[in-house]
Amino acid sequence: MLNKLLHLFAASLLICALNAVAQDARPLQDNAAVEVQVQRLSSQLRCLVCQNQTLADSHAELAQDLVQEIREMAAKGMSDQEIIDYLVARYGDFVRYRPPLKASTVLLWLGPFALLLIGGFSLFLQLRRRQTMAGDVPLTEEEVRKVRELLNK
Repeated sequence: MLNKLLHLFAASLLICALNAVAQDARPLQDNAAVEVQVQRLSSQLRCLVCQNQTLADSHAELAQDLVQEIREMAAKGMSDQEIIDYLVARYGDFVRYRPPLKASTVLLWLGPFALLLIGGFSLFLQLRRRQTMAGDVPLTEEEVRKVRELLNK
């Protein structure tokens, strides 16, 4: 009986200790304004691992580290532009999900349209070439004779 009572006491102490520790593990998102800024920036910046996902959408470790770094900078009072400028200086324009239009990124912005125009022009030339190749070619005497035989049957 005493043994069971000691086990029960030890278990209750363990539960109390875990409860105390769990309350210490508060999330870092205590400041709502900082968290809004982090979410806004996370949706504007690219995951450097996934490359086609934002930091907010990615589950990669590097993305989580960058979000944590953004959270720390936001908690220090840095503005959105200061944080973006810091990350662009560190990782280049690639870190932006929508890079700005400038000389180094003009191919990213105009490349798809250029490829579409080139493809459309190539298709136009190919169809035109095919049309001239399949133009009216007169039948030979042998072909005319075979056609008449088939029609007469």
